[in-house]
Amino acid sequence: MMYKLSKAHILKKNSNFQTVYRVGKSYSNRMMVVYVLPQKVSERRIGFAAGKKLGNAVVRNRVKRVLREVYRLNQHKLIKNVDLVLMGRQAMVKADSVSAGKAFLNLCAKARILIE
Repeated sequence: MMYKLSKAHILKKNSNFQTVYRVGKSYSNRMMVVYVLPQKVSERRIGFAAGKKLGNAVVRNRVKRVLREVYRLNQHKLIKNVDLVLMGRQAMVKADSVSAGKAFLNLCAKARILIE
């Protein structure tokens, strides 16, 4: 099982994020928000975000690191043709990766992007 997160699958441009925010559908719980945008190509792209309300740069980067790790460990459970943006919330600041993983899988099930 490959648990790699290649740079080619990461959303980087602001315009890509804005498209997912505007056109995509959002699902949230107290830890994170997942924005989902179905695509025609069979590649999954992912973006990670943490708003300024979470805290200083150190805190925001830690939240994004936890989000990246949660996605990396669970990416094989998700369908391919979709763009995702994971955005951390305040509860994520003190969360561990186990509870964040459960929250992520819960949102993916809600969004119906898990492989059956």
